[in-house]
Amino acid sequence: MTASMLFAQQDWSKARQEIHDNIRFSASNLLAYVDPTEADALTPTPKGYEPFYMSHYGRHGSRWLCGDGEYQDVLVPLRKAHALGKLTATGEQMLSDVENFYLCCNKRAGDLTTVGERQHHRIGKRMTRNFPTIFGSKNSQVDARSTVVKRCIMSMMAECEELTAFNPNLKIHNDVGDCFQYYLAPSMSPEIKKAIKKRGDVVNEYRKKFIHPERFIGSIFNDMVYVRDSVEQEALMLNVFNVCSNMQSHDNGIDMYHYFTEDECYDLWRTHNIDWYTGYGASPLSEKKAPLRVSGLLKNFIETADTIVNNKTFNGATLRFGHEVFVMPMATLMELGDAGIVVSDLDRLDYSWANYRIFAMASNIQLIFYRPKKGKDGDVLVKALLNEREVMLPGTPVTGPYYKWADLRAYYLQKMGL
Repeated sequence: MTASMLFAQQDWSKARQEIHDNIRFSASNLLAYVDPTEADALTPTPKGYEPFYMSHYGRHGSRWLCGDGEYQDVLVPLRKAHALGKLTATGEQMLSDVENFYLCCNKRAGDLTTVGERQHHRIGKRMTRNFPTIFGSKNSQVDARSTVVKRCIMSMMAECEELTAFNPNLKIHNDVGDCFQYYLAPSMSPEIKKAIKKRGDVVNEYRKKFIHPERFIGSIFNDMVYVRDSVEQEALMLNVFNVCSNMQSHDNGIDMYHYFTEDECYDLWRTHNIDWYTGYGASPLSEKKAPLRVSGLLKNFIETADTIVNNKTFNGATLRFGHEVFVMPMATLMELGDAGIVVSDLDRLDYSWANYRIFAMASNIQLIFYRPKKGKDGDVLVKALLNEREVMLPGTPVTGPYYKWADLRAYYLQKMGL
């Protein structure tokens, strides 16, 4: 690295460095799950305590794109330009990449991929390794529920298979039904919809500010008059980047990031980051109301825990499976680490808040409950894991990342006006 490059990087945000180190992070919600490393080792359990209960909400794993139209938005304009001889060699290769992949996409829109299935197997295995007293006790039991979407159901089954492999005697109840949708996949109230709608013009302005398709378009088309008359440049760049980003959900070996410069990837990500923050985070633009969409989910966390924490013989977990559009506001509402921060200057949002740290494919929230060991007295404690990494919670911890559940419970109820 030259001295001039090093000087330039001194002004980079943490996100800019992370995307420089791993371009796939620019994929926002299409990022494949990043497993924890040794650097993410968990803090030892407080002396005299043991974990006995996990309350969880997890996103489905990596998937195909959700609609055939997302592929057609790339194929149709490239096929048309190919037929007219308007593609460069780079454009022809891009079309070939997407055509070759599209052969396996028939009727697979939104389905869990094998990559996504493996993500949940690994998460389930680490759950048992990290918390054997929760899943390996003689009478351990798990209640697992999913939204009615297939990829969520498949993710639930993959994770539970690992729990059963660890403890064949584990009592697991899997359930799926429309009756659970009200808290696993809650609708937005008219008030929240109104608040979020206010951000639209601002987000569009940042899209114009950050997205510059000229170089990208010039690399794949050989006739700029044709481009002017027949190509929606910004839309095509976004659509190709969407397909490119989701390739990491598959084992096909196709890497399309070379069609973009690093700066283009970063600016596309910044646009998506602002969009997600203002629509799901604690943004003043939406009056900080967006996270309240999942009040019912957090209430379910609390009410379920109320039936368990005073049962001194219970060991087990409540697992819930859904989507990133609920993981994101849930992490914000619970104020997990930096997820709940308020940022007014969107020009510098990337210095404080990065969507991919919260809601990658298979992203998950784990609230771990600890009680005094037999013969010991003390309060029930909790710690939170976001994507299996310890994060701080609102309030004052007892020690390290451990908090009194009674205090946290009271804080959340007050925050939701309950």
